Amino acid sequence: MRIDRPNQVWCADITYVPLAKGFLYLVAIMDWSSRKVLAWRLSNTMEAHFCIDALEEALERHGPPEIFNTDQGSQFTAWAWTQRLKDFGVRISMDGRGRFLDNIFIERLWRSLKYECIYLHAFVGGSDARRGIEDWMTFYNHRRPHTACEPACKSDPVAG
Repeated sequence: MRIDRPNQVWCADITYVPLAKGFLYLVAIMDWSSRKVLAWRLSNTMEAHFCIDALEEALERHGPPEIFNTDQGSQFTAWAWTQRLKDFGVRISMDGRGRFLDNIFIERLWRSLKYECIYLHAFVGGSDARRGIEDWMTFYNHRRPHTACEPACKSDPVAG
């Protein structure tokens, strides 16, 4: 399938953020066309609420996508998540079990975030991590080059 416009396909995934004592969970929602992060949240639990909060923000700010791709994690198979997407008429796509490459764009985001931000800063706690990640996400969305999506970025208001 050719992805050539914003809001055609979104994806989401969760990763962990190490702290001095413990860790947090980070969810991000990304547009496959522009590669921009549309919303993100940190949580100290793996309950679905922080994912749904990020979804609500992305839908409110950008309108619904045509297709939404995730893995089969419990947060993304939860009734509250799938029903919200169905309410907007979004087609739900899920990766095969253990097939992280099905969502390669967000996996690349995690790699960049961890090597360019998280591993360079020893975040002490949640507030510290939130500030550092927020700064990096702003950099990622507005100043970091995304050569794979030049045509889409020029027409995408999220790209700035």
